[in-house]
Amino acid sequence: MRPILEVILSLLAVAGLLSLSWLLLGRILTPAGNGEILSLVPGKGDGESLEQSVRGLLWLRGGGMLSGDVVIVDCGLTTTGRAVAAALCLREPGVEVCNASQLQVYIKRKADE
Repeated sequence: MRPILEVILSLLAVAGLLSLSWLLLGRILTPAGNGEILSLVPGKGDGESLEQSVRGLLWLRGGGMLSGDVVIVDCGLTTTGRAVAAALCLREPGVEVCNASQLQVYIKRKADE
């Protein structure tokens, strides 16, 4: 009975060390570090991939791996695409839409904040 318990405890210890190593490695390799990043997502056409891209960035932000706002850049969105972008802005905090022509002004304004 004792050898079985030792094997189980050893396996649990190894699993715990692997989990801790995985978390620490993930924290070390975070792309943003402690700085704030303005993430730009280009929006084209009907915005088929907008939601997936924005939700991926929000998932990273929720996990503490990314900080800052997500900006959907209108690079030729159709009416449907603008509606998708507007819905994402209403549903998720920290998500905004900006025209490609106004992007430089937007970035300067964000840098001054």
